[in-house]
Amino acid sequence: MTTSLSVLLGNYPHTGPLKDGTIPVDGVDCRFPEFSPLPPAFARMVRDLAFDICEMPLATYLQAREAGVPITLLPVVLVGSTHHRALTRLPDAPEIGPGDLAGRRVGVRAYGQTTGLWVRGWLREEYGVESCDVTWVTTEDVHVAQYVNPPYVERSVTGRVVDLLRSHDVSAAVLGPKAVGGQGAGLVPLVRDAESAGLAWTERHGTIPANHLLVVRDDVLRDSPDAVLTVYRALKRAIADTAGEHDDSPGGRAVAAGWSASLAACLEIGGRYALEQELVRGPVDLGAIEKAAAFFDR
Repeated sequence: MTTSLSVLLGNYPHTGPLKDGTIPVDGVDCRFPEFSPLPPAFARMVRDLAFDICEMPLATYLQAREAGVPITLLPVVLVGSTHHRALTRLPDAPEIGPGDLAGRRVGVRAYGQTTGLWVRGWLREEYGVESCDVTWVTTEDVHVAQYVNPPYVERSVTGRVVDLLRSHDVSAAVLGPKAVGGQGAGLVPLVRDAESAGLAWTERHGTIPANHLLVVRDDVLRDSPDAVLTVYRALKRAIADTAGEHDDSPGGRAVAAGWSASLAACLEIGGRYALEQELVRGPVDLGAIEKAAAFFDR
């Protein structure tokens, strides 16, 4: 008997083999809806449980889990990287460093954006700038409807983060990996040697920041566990088979399937950052997440 599952995945070298059938998902009829850009799909998942299996940003997952959204994490990192070059300014703007941001306004797509989570984490660790020291100006709402932004977050009607910079409404802006090379083309990182700073972060913490993970609806996992496990194993094979298509940058090395010390460290640090930044209100139960993830690597 074939089980039909809707599986929302972005388009990457490691998801292509599932989408084009190169790697079959035996006994499962996978439907792969396409969304471009992806963020609206994440909101649909946590608000309406619109898909059976869904790619999901780390910060969204942590907030959704706290809000009681019935989803379970699969031990898969689909997208990740270091984010020291994500904090940017206009090239002709006054030269400021990350430590100068206290008391200033910084643009970010949403306060719950995962890139912002990682940026605020290293801002605190390396420069002593607390999240509440900055006014975060957003262009979108967070994905999890139950979440209420802290008082130091302000909603703008401006369409894009880069427009906040160009209108001089903010001194700096946080841009995700795709946006850095898109709307952020020509912007200048506040960290002078961002690549070295990012590598130092990974060496210090023993992990690479994950941006996008994978979740499954609890009812789907309960009713069709073998089908979900088959999808996971096919994706794990695809990640292994396409390893040569990724470069040796942190972004390339972040992609992985299976529970590991690196993933545990990433979730622990991300959860701690989220608590410090008031993205979640209580500590993240890493033990419970690991216990649930153990099903997939049995």
